[in-house]
Amino acid sequence: MSDTKITVRAQGPYKIEAGIPLFDEEGNRIPTPEARPYSLCRCGFSKNKPFCDGSHREGDWDPTLAEQG
Repeated sequence: MSDTKITVRAQGPYKIEAGIPLFDEEGNRIPTPEARPYSLCRCGFSKNKPFCDGSHREGDWDPTLAEQG
């Protein structure tokens, strides 16, 4: 079994690996791809939220606003 991992990509979404379950604010499980990594939007432009659809590449999103400081 691979390690559970969340990768914060500098220019894009959060990459989720190893079957971490995803829930909405009411505690309902959100279906995720089985046995495959998935990516969560952090730019707000995705038309498939909470998942990334690549819209950050075309939107006016500044990833440095999400950097730790």
